[in-house]
Amino acid sequence: MVMKNIYRTAEHPFAQYVRILGKGKTSSRSLTLDEARAAMAMILAGEVEDVQLGAFLTLLRVKEESPEELAGFVMAARDALRAERDRQLAGAGLALPAIDLDWSSYAGKRKHYPWFLLAVKILAARGMRVFMHGASGHTINRLYTEAVLPELGMAVCGDWRGAAAALARDGFAYLALDHISPRLGDIIQLRNVLGLRSPVHTLARLLNPLDAPFVLQAIFHPAYRASHQSAAALLGYANSCVIKGEGGEIERNPDGLCLAKQIVDGELAEEEWPALFPLRHEPEEAFDLARFLAVWRGDETHEYGEMAVIGTLALALRVLRRADSQEAALALAAQWWRERN
Repeated sequence: MVMKNIYRTAEHPFAQYVRILGKGKTSSRSLTLDEARAAMAMILAGEVEDVQLGAFLTLLRVKEESPEELAGFVMAARDALRAERDRQLAGAGLALPAIDLDWSSYAGKRKHYPWFLLAVKILAARGMRVFMHGASGHTINRLYTEAVLPELGMAVCGDWRGAAAALARDGFAYLALDHISPRLGDIIQLRNVLGLRSPVHTLARLLNPLDAPFVLQAIFHPAYRASHQSAAALLGYANSCVIKGEGGEIERNPDGLCLAKQIVDGELAEEEWPALFPLRHEPEEAFDLARFLAVWRGDETHEYGEMAVIGTLALALRVLRRADSQEAALALAAQWWRERN
């Protein structure tokens, strides 16, 4: 790594943000929302030295991001991505269709197939426009969404122009973080360099790049549910839901309770979904996408997988206001699963 312009006669403008986080047990504090927004704007503009970025990310990881920090980071990222998105679309004379649901996919699967993708495929087939964004390769030994979508005939796009076309045509598009924000895409790949996840793993899930009225998120560590919920409220998301998803993806594990921390019409709320099976299922010994596709076609059955799809679809239907109770959502999800082909 080449470190440039480190030795200065005047303090670097970004140094203040590192100092706020790292000034010791009694003097350090979290960034305010405005400070976080300004710090992330500098990072995205390339105005930060590599050594500063590493220190900043590590200090945040040790402390854990506050909702105000997360919201500030997301605001700066949304400012930057909107400018690039609008530039690309205006140059091509295109407009994005209205989106129903924002779906983030950043974790990858390790124990179970990505059953949630079948729920998304059903939603799109039923007329709901779903925009998915994610990243791959930042954690070893995981199966990422980007590798599975083409097998399902679902669009993996390379830019905003392609996403606009796919959404208008299919009601679904996936765009990688690398294309939404190349700088954030680079930072999320530092996982295997720093040995730690960074705030990008968290803020990316909150991006909602197309301003969808409904936002679904998932985390792996349960403690992050509350911070995601609070950050979404600070961002003005009127209808949002975050769960501890299977493997960190937006997928309801049918073997356990699912606590959904929500924002409903601007008000904080939560809903607990009971387990769908009394006993836990064993994880997959290996991934065989041919079997995964056979379940979708109806050529094979998979007890765990089919209920993971139905449970995830039911959760999405509740968030989208397509069902007024858990029971009604599950019944409708089961019907749509049966009628998928």
